[in-house]
Amino acid sequence: MKREEALEAFSKLISFADQLRDMDENTWVTPYKPGKWKIRDIVTHIALWDQYFLENAIQKITNGEPLTLENLNYEEFNQSAIEYAKSKTKDEILDLTISVRQELYNQVKAFSDEAYQTLYNYADNKKFSLDEYLLDFISHDEHHIKQIEPFL
Repeated sequence: MKREEALEAFSKLISFADQLRDMDENTWVTPYKPGKWKIRDIVTHIALWDQYFLENAIQKITNGEPLTLENLNYEEFNQSAIEYAKSKTKDEILDLTISVRQELYNQVKAFSDEAYQTLYNYADNKKFSLDEYLLDFISHDEHHIKQIEPFL
């Protein structure tokens, strides 16, 4: 996928999250399937992963600083997101989701082609490129959007 296409696909979450503002509160706190996450939890999960990546990778790259990404325990991180969601309103969560994704989009778009293709080091000497990051997050978004769409 070309960079421009990837950025466009990456930005689709912004309009999708904005559509969720019309969702009633009861639906917002309903699991997408019995025993699964609530819509609120899914959206918060996406927002907090975006925020983590923004703060520990993208902003570090922008500022020429060493990355502080770590291989986190996904289950613990996701459980923390669910707990965080309980203390926030729908609008607060959607505002966070939209603003963080917009900031990620703006910063990644501003990188040179060279920076976009560079392999960056993070925890345990693992590497990633911004290209790989976008493709992974686009796929992650699509997975969760498919869970939520039946409620729209």
